[in-house]
Amino acid sequence: MRSFAVTIAGQRYTIKSDADASYVQALASRVDARIREVQRGARSQSLQAVAVLTALQLADELERERQRRSDLRRRVREKSRALRAFLDREVKA
Repeated sequence: MRSFAVTIAGQRYTIKSDADASYVQALASRVDARIREVQRGARSQSLQAVAVLTALQLADELERERQRRSDLRRRVREKSRALRAFLDREVKA
């Protein structure tokens, strides 16, 4: 495990990770950009409040993406079953 220094919302953090430095930095940059976006919309909020709002937005995105992935898997299974049934009928015919 290696340590990486990242800056998010003007604060420096040391992150320990097995991931590549570029990956960790990309994540930190994404979080930093999102925090700055939230700050622009809620200028009077404390950094802690902005961080919580940002975390909620990211959690919402993650949950929606998980649901999309689950729906896609379900549709693929349904299509695969239908295709398998079609092929079974054609082979028997």
